[in-house]
Amino acid sequence: MIRVDRRFVIQFHHAPDGEHYDLMLELADVLATWRLADSPAELAPGGRLDARALGDHRKAYLSYQGAVSGGRGTVRIAEEGTYRLAAREDDRWIFELQGRRITGSFELTRLEGDHWRLGRAPDRPVRRGPSTPRG
Repeated sequence: MIRVDRRFVIQFHHAPDGEHYDLMLELADVLATWRLADSPAELAPGGRLDARALGDHRKAYLSYQGAVSGGRGTVRIAEEGTYRLAAREDDRWIFELQGRRITGSFELTRLEGDHWRLGRAPDRPVRRGPSTPRG
């Protein structure tokens, strides 16, 4: 796993063509962005959401809330935090989110063109150490 914490934000976007969420992952100079119909916060372990890749966004969107230029609606921050990128390929990203409400491992997989799928990893069982007898 690449041990660099980077920031992420999930914005709720009230747009003329309907409401949706934008998942934005910080890279060096931009935010890689995907449009989601529902919030990943509501995604159960093992669940999946359809996603659509959007153009990279400016890093100002990490903290921006308000009107979007060009009459494209308004945005507000629904979740924010840091993430660790475990793997990144052209068609697949694996990362762990650490937010206020969302914590866990996720995978984005390209299906075709700009169509992707966001999946939440199943919960891992809690590992407990060996029990010690009471004496």
